[in-house]
Amino acid sequence: MPIQTLKTSCCIAGGGPAGVMLAYLLARAGVRVTVLEKHKDFFRDFRGDTVHPSTLEVLYELGLLQDFLKIPHQQLTSVGGVFGSFPFQAASFRHVPSQCKFVALMPQWDFLSFLSERANKFPTFQLRMQHEVVDLLRDDGRVIGVKVQTPEGELQILADLVVGCDGRHSTTRKAAELEVREFGVPIDVLWFRISRNNDDPEQIFGNINYGKVLILINRSNYFQAGFIIRKGSFESLKRNGLNAFRQNIRQIAPYLDDRVEELKDWDQIKLLTVQINRLPRWRRPGLLCIGDAAHAMSPAGGVGINLAIQDAVAAANLLAQPLLHGRVRESLLARVQQRREFPTRFTQLLQVNAHKVFEHIFQNPGAVRAPWQLKLGSRIPGLQHVLGRIVGIGVRPEHIPGARSRSTFDQRLIKSIATCTGVITAAAVFCRFSRRGA
Repeated sequence: MPIQTLKTSCCIAGGGPAGVMLAYLLARAGVRVTVLEKHKDFFRDFRGDTVHPSTLEVLYELGLLQDFLKIPHQQLTSVGGVFGSFPFQAASFRHVPSQCKFVALMPQWDFLSFLSERANKFPTFQLRMQHEVVDLLRDDGRVIGVKVQTPEGELQILADLVVGCDGRHSTTRKAAELEVREFGVPIDVLWFRISRNNDDPEQIFGNINYGKVLILINRSNYFQAGFIIRKGSFESLKRNGLNAFRQNIRQIAPYLDDRVEELKDWDQIKLLTVQINRLPRWRRPGLLCIGDAAHAMSPAGGVGINLAIQDAVAAANLLAQPLLHGRVRESLLARVQQRREFPTRFTQLLQVNAHKVFEHIFQNPGAVRAPWQLKLGSRIPGLQHVLGRIVGIGVRPEHIPGARSRSTFDQRLIKSIATCTGVITAAAVFCRFSRRGA
């Protein structure tokens, strides 16, 4: 039986935030686009749930924000935690230059369902679930499509452009033999659920003490909890037993004492192997990688989903019209990387330095006192707003063309100077903190 072959203008491998946002924007522009998602639905827990002001601004510019905010979510105007017994605020979003001065905490499957439902209104959009890309199709050195495994068998999809949005274990980038540069990460994260009471503190940044870090993300009636561990130590932790793990949680967050017994089996606890990496080259002729497929981010700051969406907006802005008129030149794919590489590099630099702090935390198993750098930083006027701008907006936010009025030259100049000054100040604080340690 011959293998069925389909044709589209843009074939997107992966139905995550980058893939679905890119597909929406291309379909909105009239481009024929097909998204291939290997799972049967979007329901997968312990994914990026922090929708930052930069992403909310894109939704505003698309006219989708009002409906989006009707979906149940929590709004976070600042992030902080407790270091030892010292409560601190790390970043404030109350002054970010956007419509929404908060982070929306929403399960990723709700975000993807919302966007794909809106994209379905465009006649050129197609989403195929349970369609797993297993290889690339080539002709004379150019990628011309993908091989797909479906419940009904193998399928080939030909396309003017293939976009790899299939995550940090990307099949497309592996098939294209794109080099991946890894940056050492000293941590992994254990994700689990634990019920939440209305009077619990909201400390998304974390509880830091006794050589341990516990992150708690408010999901209304429960916490999505992240317990940070040394890289590669999960098996050792399991050998110590679940009771010891529960006691670790009690020690660092005593108010959870009556709820840790909800953890009855290691199957309730999922290991996230943290990576920071990026591709020196995001493309081949006929192929572009964006999002985690091009640059895996740490969970630090919750910025991964938002950087992926910014990649998608930049790619759509540069590629929609060329896709409408046929073959896309490789030089255009290079421009996408040029546009998005600096924000990627800068964010990863901050994450690498932030991870060094964890190394110092792990070395001190006793009760800790907050370092003087943290106490000083909490008193510097405006620093939390600067950090809020970096985390919430980023250093090069993308916008929908024509959706917002253009600033005058003077306004753009002032904004650029303020942003650069804030970035340099925040980077210096992060680097000094990481060198001095906890």
